[in-house]
Amino acid sequence: MKKCIYCKKEISEGSVIDFCENCGVGVWGRKMFDTIKSNMENARENGTLVSTNTSPDFGEKTGN
Repeated sequence: MKKCIYCKKEISEGSVIDFCENCGVGVWGRKMFDTIKSNMENARENGTLVSTNTSPDFGEKTGN
């Protein structure tokens, strides 16, 4: 199970966001949090969601 990037509370592996609802609402407010979550769920459904922070090569330089 993955953990919230802010408070380290466990969140579902299937979550499209890397933070819990309490932290998300605390940071962005209810309306913006719901919009972010909805947009990311829609992106996952249509195949355009990119999770660069969990990519094995995140932060590595490519090329010379």
